[in-house]
Amino acid sequence: MSSVPRDDGATGAQPARTIPKPAPSERRDLVRRLLQEYRDTREVAIRDQLVELNSDLVHFIARRFANRGEPLEDIEQVGFLGLIHAIERFDPSLGNEFSTFATPTIMGEIRRYFRDRSWAVRVPRRLQENLLRVNAAAQQLTGELGRSPSINEIGERVGLEPEDVLAALEVSPAQHTVSLEAAPAGRADEAITLGDRLGLEDSNLDRVEMRSLLEQAMAHLNPREREIMALRFVEELPQTEVARRLGISQMHVSRLQRAAVEHLRREMGDVALV
Repeated sequence: MSSVPRDDGATGAQPARTIPKPAPSERRDLVRRLLQEYRDTREVAIRDQLVELNSDLVHFIARRFANRGEPLEDIEQVGFLGLIHAIERFDPSLGNEFSTFATPTIMGEIRRYFRDRSWAVRVPRRLQENLLRVNAAAQQLTGELGRSPSINEIGERVGLEPEDVLAALEVSPAQHTVSLEAAPAGRADEAITLGDRLGLEDSNLDRVEMRSLLEQAMAHLNPREREIMALRFVEELPQTEVARRLGISQMHVSRLQRAAVEHLRREMGDVALV
């Protein structure tokens, strides 16, 4: 189940249920329609559905920042905040693909998290989480109001009493900045710094949406077809080795592979397989 923030301010609270994802051939049109509906109505329920439908994008990007000293779940939560920002700002009339628009916003939010999130002294987790929520709410309210929000306004947005907002802000000095000139954790001898890596373009991001669609379509294959596709295109084994592992002939492997590919084409509709 995806960890998707709800509209409890900037709380990062978890949803009570997961919205079922449509068939891959229907997903892109559904996302486009919902983006237009949300721009017209600003209904939170529509936004929550858009977050759920695009959760794979957040998980993919967050994994690119794993093993860098912060829990993956926390990185994903920050990524979902970036996704919400992208949904709020996206203009469907410009004709852009949403995943292309959202990717730099999600990555930017995660980069800021790594810049601001490390702590010089031990602070209770509850206060750390409150500070993250308060900072996010303050940023959102500043954009909405055109001025710095009051403590009461921030508290109303995140559901905290004014004294709890102040308590969260008081722990802010306990944070320290992670040096972007440092090498990634456990790689002190590398010439490429953390800052270099955070700024790099990743060619795989262009294929995130296709990968998500393909994974959903794979769920419709039978177990033997999924096994063959995984051995052939994940482990990249030749048909002869697949046949040896499964105890069947190479010709049988070839037939099952062709059947699986045709099944995927039907499931993905007009989306081109690459």
